[in-house]
Order: sequence, then C-alpha cells, then structure tokens
Amino acid sequence: MNNACNIAARLPELARERPDQIAIRCPGKPGANGMSAYDVTLDYRSLDARSDAIAAGLSAYGIGRGVRTVVMVRPGPEFFLLMFALFKSGAVPVLVDPGIDKRALRQCLDEAQAQAFIGIPLAHLARRLLGWARSAKQLVTVGRRWGWGGTTLAQIEAAGAGAGSQLAATAPDDVAAILFTSGSTGVPKGVVYRHRHFVGQVELLRNAFGMQPGGIDLPTFPPFALFDPALGLTSVIPDMDPTRPGSADPRKLHDAIDRFGVTQLFGSPALMRVLAEHGQPLPTISRATSAGAPVPPDIVARIRTLLPAHAQFWTPYGATECLPVAVIEGRELQDTRDATEQGAGTCVGSVVATNEVRIIAITDAPIADWSGVHELPAGEVGEITVVGPTTTDSYFNRPQATAAAKIREVLPDGSERIVHRMGDVGWFDAQGRLWFCGRKTQRVETVNGPLYTEQVEPVFNTVAGVRRTALVGVGAQGRQRPVLCYEVLPGASAKDVEVQLRALAVARPALAGIGHFMQHPGFPVDIRHNAKIGREKLAVWVAKNQKP
Repeated sequence: MNNACNIAARLPELARERPDQIAIRCPGKPGANGMSAYDVTLDYRSLDARSDAIAAGLSAYGIGRGVRTVVMVRPGPEFFLLMFALFKSGAVPVLVDPGIDKRALRQCLDEAQAQAFIGIPLAHLARRLLGWARSAKQLVTVGRRWGWGGTTLAQIEAAGAGAGSQLAATAPDDVAAILFTSGSTGVPKGVVYRHRHFVGQVELLRNAFGMQPGGIDLPTFPPFALFDPALGLTSVIPDMDPTRPGSADPRKLHDAIDRFGVTQLFGSPALMRVLAEHGQPLPTISRATSAGAPVPPDIVARIRTLLPAHAQFWTPYGATECLPVAVIEGRELQDTRDATEQGAGTCVGSVVATNEVRIIAITDAPIADWSGVHELPAGEVGEITVVGPTTTDSYFNRPQATAAAKIREVLPDGSERIVHRMGDVGWFDAQGRLWFCGRKTQRVETVNGPLYTEQVEPVFNTVAGVRRTALVGVGAQGRQRPVLCYEVLPGASAKDVEVQLRALAVARPALAGIGHFMQHPGFPVDIRHNAKIGREKLAVWVAKNQKP
C-alpha cells in the first residue's frame, strides 16, 4: 500500500467514493447572451484517471520525481490535470504570477533553475523571445505546438494511457512545489513547499471552516482551487482574468453562482468590493472567504447584507509562506469595526488550532536563533511570528531572504523547528485575538515614534468622500515625514475631503504629526489580489511630486 504524503493521494479515494461528482467545471465559449457556456467538466473518475495517464507520460518523458517544472497554463481543465499529474509523479511545479513585471518574471524563472517548461503556445513564444527558463530541456505545449522542440500535452497523455494508478512514494519533507510570492512589497521569492505543507493546509482548512465533501466552490484565485479536489468539493472556475479580480464582471460571477448552485465563494477584497457594489443578493452562498489583504469594514458590512442570515463570511490571515494563520468571521469583524476606526488595527481573529503565534520586538535584522528573541506581552505591538504545520522553512535559492524571515528554535526535548517571521506587525488583545497593524517595512518611523498603516488609515477612511487612504514615509528612518495619500469617491470634492482629513488629524493626538496630504488618482496595488496598496511606489511618487 502506498502511504505517500501527497495532496493528490485523496484523488483515487474520491474517484471510488464519488466517481460521477463533478470535480472541475470550466467556462467554454460565450453563449448568445454574453454569459459563459460552462460545458467543460471533469468528474472525479476522469480527473484521477487522466491525471494518472499524464503523470505516466510525463515520467516517461523525463518529468518525474524532483524535476522542477514551470507551469504557465491558463485556469482550465489542463491546469488542474497537469498539477495533479505533477504531484502524483513527484515532480516539482513552479508557479509564478504571470502579471508581474517581465524582468522580475525572468529573474524568478532563472532562480528556479527549472528543468522542464509546460505552457500554452504564447508562453513558449515568450520563453524563446525573452529568454525565460533557459535551463529547461523538457518542453511541453498545452495546445498546438509551433516551431520549437518538445511535445504536446495531448501526446503526453496518449503515451501514458492505460498505465494505471500513479502515485510516487513522496515523503513529508520532499519538495512538492515552488510558489512565488506576488512581490507586492519587494522582489518575488520562491517559497519552498514540502508535501507535508500542502497536506497540513488541507487539514487546517477543513477544520477551520468545517468544509465537507459535496460542496460547490467558486474560487476566483486558481491555486486555491487545487485544494477543492482534496476536500471533495466541486470547483466552478469563474469566467474572469484571475490577475485582475478588481475588474471582474459581477454578472458573470452571479451567472455561475446561480446556474450551478454555488455554496461557497473565495475572493480577494477587490473582488468582494465588485460584488458589494453590484448589490445583488447571494442566496445560495453559505460560506464566503476573502483573503490577500484586510477587508474594509464597509465591504464586510455590505457583503453580510447580501448573504443569507445563516451564512458565514470568513477573512483568514496568512501569507504564501504560511496559510491559514488566524481566522475571524464577519459578524465578529463587524463588532470590532469601531475599534479599528479608532486606531486599534484590524482584528484578524483567533489563531487556527495547532499554529503557535508569538509577538516579538520589531527589528529589521536577521534573527538566527529563538534564544535571543524578546517576546512581547499582550497589548504591545510587535512583529508577528508563526510556527505550525503549514509554516514553510526556506526560499528557493535565496539564502539571505531565508535568513531574514526564518528563526531556528530548539525545543526542550532537543528537537528543532523553524519559526516564520510574517513581516507584519500586530498585537494580541486580552481575549487572545490577533490584531494586524500593517507591514513591518511600511511602518513610518518619525521623530515621535512609529506609525503603523493599519492603525492610521482606517481612521481617515471614515471621512466622507474618501475612497481609501495610504500612509507613507519620506526621508531617513527615525526622522521620516508622514504623508497621507488619499483617493476620493466620484463626485466628491478633493478640497473638502482634505479639509476634513486635516481636521481629523489635528483632533487625534496620535495622528497630530501627520500634516502632509496628497490626492492620488488611483493607488498602485498588487497583481495577485488587486488589494494590497503599493505604498513603496506611493512613497516614490510623493517624494517626486510633493511641493517643498
């Protein structure tokens, strides 16, 4: 019996237990009404059998255990078949956000030192023209192969047909994938996922949210859809550009939700804003989840009104390096809204069981060993650290980044574990709830002490006419000048908004040092969730455009 530690190990079981249940449903060609024709499906029997055939074909082609393989395929049946085939074969998929800067993308692919490249024809064209992944020798095209070497996915699957069950005897510490961060606060880094991390995530998600087989999910961030088959869910892949969730068409989302009776929904805060502003009820949704950045209180309140009374709206806290860390349900989040708008930060809730979160004194220096750490008590703001079953232990080919983000801890019994520094600041309240105060690198160090973005911006976001605000610092750390950038809502007077912002700053002692305000036409945001504000870019803009 194969006791592999592998996220794909559940597939054969589900193929036996519920062979005819749809595992993946993807949009086909648009219908006459402009809506998607969801006519491309994979049931659990087909997903398991076809991913077996592809795994066998890939292994015969030289893409087997331990082979780092770039995957640049659009969300669709091929993406999911490929990912589970790679997991089954023990290969190591490498995923990079396609929307990042092309120079950064090339750097990511160079760092990954991929031995294989699987992509659509356009990805292969870019590989040749832009010099991506030159180390890759095994080439597979998903679709029609143009004038380069390699083979096609169809040929790979045909070569492996009838091979039977494929599941490499992967061990918990074997590398399962390299997932690059979005790079929203720096250069993207390749997070090394081991098989135990994926298996741990499935268990934490199941336990934290009570997910049961048979549910129907609309995951608007494709990598999250990979968890659905392991949980026995049906994934309805939305008809949208996954790199632009803030520009999704709400009519198409509602069409899929209504047509297939979607029961749970995942989306970034930007996508939740799209649904909130559209204002159409979501009567079939029993569980909505939003992550990637803090969800604005007004969006939480508006989504709650669109959901049935019994539905849950979860906003988990975590990162590519460790997810989920803590969770909070929308009702509790609404109860903390007043505190957030008074400058407490954003409550991200209770720590997910088996994780251990500790707050330490803020420092930008690496910490090699936990024995030298100064742990802070409840009520004090510091850097958030976490250790648990999904805590990753390194970045691929980035020893300096690994040293900056990981702490070695020796336990009393002599065993060791790796603690991850989230790069976020926060604090614990008396009830044991975690509060997020912003990114450590985005804190503003003034002569009067630090200012944290999530303790400042929600206060100013209450001003009428403000869409959102962003705090940045200009100058040398320790003597930074705080500047509040702001966007105005359509029809609002920027002049009147600034008058109110200044009055609010004067009225609050904690904000009195903020005396510079600048209107911005539209904040830069991350390419993954369209929700994290690019404050580093804003700081450059301020320095260039602020009057002396």
